[in-house]
Amino acid sequence: MDERLQAMLENHPCYNEAAHRTSARMHLPVAPACNIQCNYCNRKFDCVNESRPGVTSEVLTPEQAVSKVAYVKERIPNLSVIGIAGPGDPLANEQTFETLRLVGEKFPDLTLCISTNGLALPENAQRLYDLGVRFVTVTMNAPDADTGARIYSRVMYGGKQYTGTEGAAILLKSQMAGIKACADLGMLVKVNIVMVPDINTDSIPELVRKVKAQGAYIVNILPLIPVPGTAFGDLRGPTPAERKELMDRCSLDARMMRHCRQCRADAIGLLGDDRSSEFSGCGYGDGSGCGPSPGTDIIVPTDPAGKHTVAVASSDGKSLDCGFGYAPYFFVYSVNGDDVGFVEKISTSGLSESTVGGGHRGRIEAIADLLKGCDVVAVTEIGDMPRSVLEGRGMRVFTGSGNLRSAVMDAARD
Repeated sequence: MDERLQAMLENHPCYNEAAHRTSARMHLPVAPACNIQCNYCNRKFDCVNESRPGVTSEVLTPEQAVSKVAYVKERIPNLSVIGIAGPGDPLANEQTFETLRLVGEKFPDLTLCISTNGLALPENAQRLYDLGVRFVTVTMNAPDADTGARIYSRVMYGGKQYTGTEGAAILLKSQMAGIKACADLGMLVKVNIVMVPDINTDSIPELVRKVKAQGAYIVNILPLIPVPGTAFGDLRGPTPAERKELMDRCSLDARMMRHCRQCRADAIGLLGDDRSSEFSGCGYGDGSGCGPSPGTDIIVPTDPAGKHTVAVASSDGKSLDCGFGYAPYFFVYSVNGDDVGFVEKISTSGLSESTVGGGHRGRIEAIADLLKGCDVVAVTEIGDMPRSVLEGRGMRVFTGSGNLRSAVMDAARD
């Protein structure tokens, strides 16, 4: 380990227990997209008093993020680490790399790190290193595909969706290769393992030995946090005694992190004193007080010049459930074959509510203006006049209802 990396390690509160009471960290929530779905993760649930991975009060642009770093750094002089840990997977978001570039250029004294599921790590390890990242955390929960299939419901890879052991095997291979690539480059790798009783507990010692062999520097065994609305929402988390016994056993094979606080994606301050709520309204985000927009959980990498751009009228980002004129939101997706990518969420809240006469026509025209660039509009119902407005602008209308992702695909293929 060279002197510069050693100095970074001495002030990194997650990799060095001695630093967690003196050195502060700041997580930048710039990465809403995710390329896998874990059975314990629900990124749409947010509470300012809740602390767990995937939770944030807002999503920042790279420019907002670097401005907020400057603001926080003035008020927390012992800030030493800038991390990107979501709320999705950093490597599934191009914003991550732009944020790292901007922060690295403006604050070369701050240590950069990321936390990822590892799916896209092999092809991005060198890119991260070149941007100045020297600390990488990989969340990895299974040493084999059979166990992984019980933890991950889907894996998005190469523009395709995989499930079961097939998806878990792809993820496992990428994680192992990514850990080795980072270690070979001279980065320090921490492996986070979520301990799920009756699912992966018995296989964790084997996993620890495998990641240590790939070059992992330290291992962090985390307790499952049952989250409402997830497949594991009704499972129990391990008791402190169960977790300690497992960590003690695994410490024979690898260094253990024992002071983790399972931080939010927008955590700020010391590990034991999260001050994120203090800075959530400082003017650098959108002030929405919520995490990723509903619907962003189905983002997959796709060609931005996709075959279709579909706008779906929806009240919640989960289903096609609104008529054209009354839809509070339109969720826009790019579709290229079987690849679906989230583009943006459009709100109609600022438009006139008039539904008759010239006012109604004006509202319809205004909505159509918001949807400029879309070639398909999916709604549950639409009148003759709105349909003619859209078709006059070259947009095709699809009517239907049900699951949002199915509606997107049906509308693109109709």
